[in-house]
Amino acid sequence: MEIAILPGDGIGPEICREAVKVIRTIAEKRNLKLDMWEGLVGGAALDIYGKPLPEETLEKALNSRAVLLGAVGGPKWDHVEYHLRPERALLALRERLGLYANLRPVVVFPELISASPLKEEVIKDTDILIIRELTGDVYFGTPRGIIKENGKRVGINTMRYDEEEIRRIARIAFESAMKRKKKVTSVDKSNVLECSVLWREVVSEVGKEFPEVELKHMYVDNCAMQLLWNPRQFDVIVTSNLFGDILSDEGAMITGSIGLLPSASLGVKHAMYEPIHGSAPDIAGQNSANPLATILSVAMMFRHSLAEPGIALAIEEAVRLILKEGYRTKEIWHDGEKLIGTSEMGDLVVGKLSEIL
Repeated sequence: MEIAILPGDGIGPEICREAVKVIRTIAEKRNLKLDMWEGLVGGAALDIYGKPLPEETLEKALNSRAVLLGAVGGPKWDHVEYHLRPERALLALRERLGLYANLRPVVVFPELISASPLKEEVIKDTDILIIRELTGDVYFGTPRGIIKENGKRVGINTMRYDEEEIRRIARIAFESAMKRKKKVTSVDKSNVLECSVLWREVVSEVGKEFPEVELKHMYVDNCAMQLLWNPRQFDVIVTSNLFGDILSDEGAMITGSIGLLPSASLGVKHAMYEPIHGSAPDIAGQNSANPLATILSVAMMFRHSLAEPGIALAIEEAVRLILKEGYRTKEIWHDGEKLIGTSEMGDLVVGKLSEIL
């Protein structure tokens, strides 16, 4: 089985390095044949090839069982033309790989409750799965662009979904809920957007196929408030590309650090796994980035692409045990805890994982 490793920019190479340690340890312990290929993407590719997604990288991604992505972008490339921005590589990968469902778990680790800006009684036992549609909405809808109209510049983006796009992401949400607490909250803005009216209608239709699952509809502005007021009310949240992008980052801060949350982007044939944080160029090369979101993304890869749920659980347990022992990277560290760097965190997880396996 081939895995494409795309470290990208900023802290991407550092966090991917620790994830690769985990994959190699698993392959050795479980005698799995996992071939890893590393490619350039984002700004790193732009600097060498003049494009953020070289054909070689795309071809390898298309021929791999799974893709592990670090992060792309940074101020170094802010001046380049829009179509050459490093972030365009991420959107192109999602589009070419057909990745339409983005799964983002929001889980509060008991050991890290103090790192959250919210009170313990609000966030304790929070366990949410945010499912974001990934290939539609204003990110891909047409027409789009900046035009001249009556002598003025006008920016245009089109919010667009067809019913089959909504139906397939809704089905992922209900199937996921069947394995959890059997609750789905569909988030839209149907009081002002026709696109959201269709979204609500189609999600309701799919919901009838899953009578055991409780379905609620919620406007996105209310959901943003409810996530902070009572996050435990949620089980599975399903929403559009734009709303999901915003809400999942809000959910990240409930946990105390965006450096803790993994994600899986799934399609019919392909899948890509990545931490939801950015490239953090300000701390790149300082051995201070948190690799746990990337390592937990590897757990999602073993669960969804490699059909090894036991290994996924082992990775997640190793992370929990290391946190329970008080080890922290800089952004989640407090007095009295053990401050360590990126590579040290990776080594500790690998050591604990070796014991578990």
